[in-house]
Amino acid sequence: MDRRLAVALEYDNERDNAPRVVAKGRGLVAEAILRIAREAGVEIHENADLAAVLSKLDIEAEIPPELYQVIAEILAFVYKLNAEHGRK
Repeated sequence: MDRRLAVALEYDNERDNAPRVVAKGRGLVAEAILRIAREAGVEIHENADLAAVLSKLDIEAEIPPELYQVIAEILAFVYKLNAEHGRK
């Protein structure tokens, strides 16, 4: 059985209170999520434990407050990478 798992988050600080789950899947679906992210130039952070927790959330659900700190650290890293590469 393919254990590959992917969860995509989206955050719009003008609309959302917290990042939301916008896609999730295992196996071939996970591979598709990762391929689409790569093609779009989205930074990918690999953390199997975090993906397992996030995968339990419904699509469009905001992350729970218990995950704010870890997600904030990941977003800060991604924003820094984007700034270094001149991306928005």
